[in-house]
Amino acid sequence: MDLATALGLLSGLGVVVGLIMLDGGHFGAYLSEHAVVVVFGGATAATMIRFPFSVIMHGLPMGLRFAFMMRSVKPQELIEEITKIADVVRKSGPMALENMEISDPFLAQGARYIADGYDREFIRDTMERDRDNFLMHLDEGSKVYRAYGDCAPAWGMIGTILGMVAMFANMSDPSKLGPAMATALLATLYGAVIANLITLPLADKLHVKLEEEDVSRSLIIDGILMIRDQKSPTLVREMLVAYLPHNHREALLEQAA
Repeated sequence: MDLATALGLLSGLGVVVGLIMLDGGHFGAYLSEHAVVVVFGGATAATMIRFPFSVIMHGLPMGLRFAFMMRSVKPQELIEEITKIADVVRKSGPMALENMEISDPFLAQGARYIADGYDREFIRDTMERDRDNFLMHLDEGSKVYRAYGDCAPAWGMIGTILGMVAMFANMSDPSKLGPAMATALLATLYGAVIANLITLPLADKLHVKLEEEDVSRSLIIDGILMIRDQKSPTLVREMLVAYLPHNHREALLEQAA
């Protein structure tokens, strides 16, 4: 589980709840059905116009799942595991990979292709296609959340305008001014919280994970292809080190030496 995502959301909600408690703890004053309908309904409708329904139904749950649950794999760990696979293939042959436990599913898929004797072009084309499809779906989730975050504050402002219209229309009745003003302000509050605490941060988190997965899966593909070509473990390691930042390369090479 990605603790940063969970802790961030809990901390943000804690800030909002804490401020309400400091103001007296009157939570009922911060609830408005009209504001909920305007912000959630309007933002959902605008997002549905931007994307096909299938993309929304696929992107929202997938984005939420990977924002919280996606395992972050360090390139250094992948290089070490790929080097071990290269060493096993060199010593015992490709068939030995059938009995080898590999933690990363994408790497395990490539190792299975090697063990089954598929040719180099099939392995490269299939794994690159799988990588690109996965990244495309992850990018769709990021775009859906970003679109929702873009719409929520705007619909909060629309709710504010509607509330002010209702307020000015009832200037002759002072008892209706307070509820109308509260609805107007709460719509802006809901839109700002949804955008800046939930949807936009989730979109950025998914974009970061997309970049990490792009690097990791490209690294795996290069490693699998080199193993398929019977490259030595040392050469495999030195070629894959190019994926690492400069400050991590020397440490990994020294550890291998």
